[in-house]
Amino acid sequence: MMLLRAFFIFVVMAFPVKAQETDIQRVISGQINAFLADDFDTAFTFAAPNIVRLFGTADRFGTMVQRGYPMVHRPASFRFAKLSDEAGEWLQKVELKDEAGRLFIAHYVMEQTETGWKIKGVSVSEAPKA
Repeated sequence: MMLLRAFFIFVVMAFPVKAQETDIQRVISGQINAFLADDFDTAFTFAAPNIVRLFGTADRFGTMVQRGYPMVHRPASFRFAKLSDEAGEWLQKVELKDEAGRLFIAHYVMEQTETGWKIKGVSVSEAPKA
């Protein structure tokens, strides 16, 4: 009986995390798909308030992504890896492959706002060679 109760508690506790994971991944996918279409206005809607204040316009934001993060602007493919809560910040790891076939790891820092999840920041590094 105790084991069944522990399993039930584990399952119930996992649902909110899974819901957050789905919502977070929907936001990141939406922004990446907007970048693929060069729709910087839509891509900018996924940015957290700090990013909106920093860049001011969708065009400036889009130019920064094009120049500084080409693997985010034009990934050949992407897939979600681990979602983690680190010191109260939700971090979604995303594996990106650029058009040349190089693999990158992006760490998306997410922020819960009144209107839903937003992207607070992204850091990207080349994946270690296997």
